[in-house]
Amino acid sequence: MDYLFRGNGNQLSRGSRYASITGTIVDMVPTRTNRQVSGCTIFVTLEDEDGNTVNFILSPNTYVVDFVTLAEGMKVTFWYRTDEPMLLIYPPQYNAAVVAEVRGRRMINVDYYNASLVNEGQTLQLNIDGSVSLRTTNNQYFQASPAEQDLVVIYDTSTRSIPAQTTPREVIVLC
Repeated sequence: MDYLFRGNGNQLSRGSRYASITGTIVDMVPTRTNRQVSGCTIFVTLEDEDGNTVNFILSPNTYVVDFVTLAEGMKVTFWYRTDEPMLLIYPPQYNAAVVAEVRGRRMINVDYYNASLVNEGQTLQLNIDGSVSLRTTNNQYFQASPAEQDLVVIYDTSTRSIPAQTTPREVIVLC
């Protein structure tokens, strides 16, 4: 069965390069290197919806949707790459690729999209028209095709077809 993140839940699409975990931030601590605090990398502890603890490394390479300032008590979703090496420890610890504050009915999908703009999980197809904002992670206009790229897709509605189709509000290319 395929899954698509729809604003809550910890879902991994079959074949997807990304998995997501939704929960509440319970702690944020700057990391230390050689006994000095590194203000650029933050260790975030998240409590998921089942009460489990998960840790994320929030680095300068992590894309924060809408550039929100994260804080303890905030409900968020973190995405991490499933093909990256991970420490085998408990609680689990992942390098955050993308993080977004959970807001209303907004839906977000983070995945690789092929030449037909269908994600790897085969659950979502994009219809890109002139109204779609295409940006890079540093908020610059993306001036090429978003096909065959890792994308953060922000949308409000989709069809009930397989794959579901949407004209997203915004697409961020993870260059």
